[in-house]
Amino acid sequence: MPEMTAQEAAEWGKTLSFEKVWAAFMETNRKFAETDRKFAETDRKFMETDRKFMETDRKFMETDRKFAETDRKFAEAAEYSAKVDAKIDRLTETVDKMAKRVDRVTANVGGLNLSMGELVETLFAPHLGEKFDPYQYNLRRTFKRVPIYDDTSRLRGEIDILLSNTTICMAVEIKRWLDQTGQVDEHVKRMQLIRTYPPAEAKGKTLIGAIAAGTVYPDVREYAEQSGFFVLELTGEDVRLLEPPQSFKPKEW
Repeated sequence: MPEMTAQEAAEWGKTLSFEKVWAAFMETNRKFAETDRKFAETDRKFMETDRKFMETDRKFMETDRKFAETDRKFAEAAEYSAKVDAKIDRLTETVDKMAKRVDRVTANVGGLNLSMGELVETLFAPHLGEKFDPYQYNLRRTFKRVPIYDDTSRLRGEIDILLSNTTICMAVEIKRWLDQTGQVDEHVKRMQLIRTYPPAEAKGKTLIGAIAAGTVYPDVREYAEQSGFFVLELTGEDVRLLEPPQSFKPKEW
């Protein structure tokens, strides 16, 4: 605004009235108030921005903490994994050693099992036929490990002990433990095989069967007797015929 002379200022002052001056004053106050409001709004926005920055900083700090925690867990996991790997290596080494020991024991036990089987048969065989005297069988002939050959002379099985007289033949299967019904089922199949391909001693004779064991489980004994077999059990240095139920009838094959 160009500078006015004194005369121009005096002339301009004549044009002013109280109302105009007051209106100008009020307008100026309004503009100052609007400016204050805008400054206050700007301050509020700055404060909100500061708050958001502070919240962002807090989140960054929380993220840093989580990353640090994750790094710590990864480090612990790596340490634990290393320990597990070491234990697995030691366990593998131990298993390898045990496997070698088992192989050595198995190699030794092979002959022991055969000897044990022969021992059980030897304990059962003497005077075994006499155990059936109450049935008037008179089984005085005893044969051990009798092979079963088919018509082509192929070996199909073996009878542990074969007892006979002139009319009856009894095939006795020897077990260390009679603890599974499947053992009875196997002897049933053996009896069928003997009937199909009878050894010389069994030809033309009535064929019956028995199972003898060092230890006899009651439920398997019952199953064997239901299948028509006599059951015997080793007692000390002797063997005894377990008394079958009154309804028992030996099966003839």
